[in-house]
Amino acid sequence: MSPPIIVIGGGGHGRVVIEALLRAGAAVAGVIDPHPGVAAALPPAVPWLGGEDALAGFGPGDYVLANGIGGIGEPHRRSTYERLFAAGYGFVRVQHPAAIVAQSGVVLGEGCQIMAGAVLQPGVRVGADAIVNTRAAVDHDCVLGEHCHVAPGAVLCGDVSIGAGTHVGAGAVVIQGVRIGSFSIVGAGAIILSDVPDHTIVVSESKRRQRPR
Repeated sequence: MSPPIIVIGGGGHGRVVIEALLRAGAAVAGVIDPHPGVAAALPPAVPWLGGEDALAGFGPGDYVLANGIGGIGEPHRRSTYERLFAAGYGFVRVQHPAAIVAQSGVVLGEGCQIMAGAVLQPGVRVGADAIVNTRAAVDHDCVLGEHCHVAPGAVLCGDVSIGAGTHVGAGAVVIQGVRIGSFSIVGAGAIILSDVPDHTIVVSESKRRQRPR
């Protein structure tokens, strides 16, 4: 039997993670979040456990974690994952039962999250702590770097590469063969026809600018 899961972050994305875990039949022991107010929106059977200091009472040998921190290009998610991973905690992969994941050649990294209605086709590789969010479509042989986020409704055509820490906005479309660098942001609804360098913000093919590092 898998160890019980503690979700880090009880905001909007955290509750989506909890829903996916519960629907998959996982045991969710509770939520760690610095804001007590999140407790009001949690499912009745999932308690608020306290801020991160409370995690000391739940050792890495007895519990695993799920990263419930969301946001657009949010470095706090990545730094929290890396800090707690270094402290010895494992991160569970989250796969909503309503996601469609091909049986041929798909590789899912530790702690990655595949949400309801998402589709992953053969040959897709998803890095650690990456998110493929609600109804996103990731076609054959795409590679998603660690900590990246493919937002709801985004479409990655075949053989697309997304760098570490990059956010692909809701409803964006990236055509086949395009390479998007690390720590970049693709705006919601953008259509990306050519490669995007690291640390770049793209809202359309004609509007690109460097992202502050």
